[in-house]
Amino acid sequence: MQEKYLFEYAVIRIVPRVEREEFCNVGIILFSKEKKFLGAMHTVNETRLKALDEKADIDEIQAYLLAFEKICAGAKDGGPIAQLDMPSRFRWLTAQRSTILQTSRVHPGFCANPQEALKRLHEQLVL
Repeated sequence: MQEKYLFEYAVIRIVPRVEREEFCNVGIILFSKEKKFLGAMHTVNETRLKALDEKADIDEIQAYLLAFEKICAGAKDGGPIAQLDMPSRFRWLTAQRSTILQTSRVHPGFCANPQEALKRLHEQLVL
């Protein structure tokens, strides 16, 4: 039997009109300290998003989501947050905020492979 490792994840949400508190799930961010894994995956459903706000700027939203992925990867062009250690990057990305890009509360789980868990959660909660 494969060993299972603790992971934490949050759902990435787009809240096009913050005052209305309506949102669209667009991605997952997943962190496993034991496996030294931090990753994000996203898919923007433009039809759903435009139903919440027909003026939503899809290009701007894609740029925000790309920044999330760069920070997860610790990319050199990801800014100062991307240079923090992995747990700090995850905590920064999942901190509560009242902007167009938000995350759910952090949830725990166990998995043998964090990349597969990320993909499975993305399919279940976003697609």
